[in-house]
Amino acid sequence: MWTAVGVWRWRRNPLRRRTDLFEAWLALAAAVCVLVVAPAVGWLAGSRVDGTLQRAVHEQRQERYLVPAVVLRPAHATEGAVPADKSAGPQTPQRTRILASWTAPDGSLHQGTVPAAEEPPRAGDRFRIWTDTSGRLVGQPLAASAASFHAVMAGLAAALGAAALVETVRRLVVRRLMHRRYIRLDRAWAAVGPDWGRADAGS
Repeated sequence: MWTAVGVWRWRRNPLRRRTDLFEAWLALAAAVCVLVVAPAVGWLAGSRVDGTLQRAVHEQRQERYLVPAVVLRPAHATEGAVPADKSAGPQTPQRTRILASWTAPDGSLHQGTVPAAEEPPRAGDRFRIWTDTSGRLVGQPLAASAASFHAVMAGLAAALGAAALVETVRRLVVRRLMHRRYIRLDRAWAAVGPDWGRADAGS
């Protein structure tokens, strides 16, 4: 709506001020930025994020392996868990933890406490876990679809942020123009106000 109002200020009329014309051009420039520049910023940001995340997906798929593990017994509360990769995300403390054994892709044998794949866990049950080459527990690799979703959200956020920045700047400039108009109006009224309505003032 402010764009339509700004365009209307281009019309020639005796009351149009230079600031009105400037405000009209400002409205047009803001509209172009919101409709063209902001989407371009969003697309660029989304593309960069998607490229970074897709490389991470490829690297994780190359470095993480789904290996079979065997339940040995339920883990005692005093037994510590095998150190896990920080990228694995928050664990679920509600799940029962078990002592399991597995063979790493490099052939080394490992034992450690992990969340149970099934409830209740039984000795001898087989399940699969994600590990790195040396057998250290890691999180599930990031899916390509999840990476694309995060990239789209990042691009959308960047576009909205750019549009919000443009609108904020426009509002600040318009507010400054209004402030200066009020100052000039106060000065003009101060000059003519004392003589307003006097018969000999020519008003």
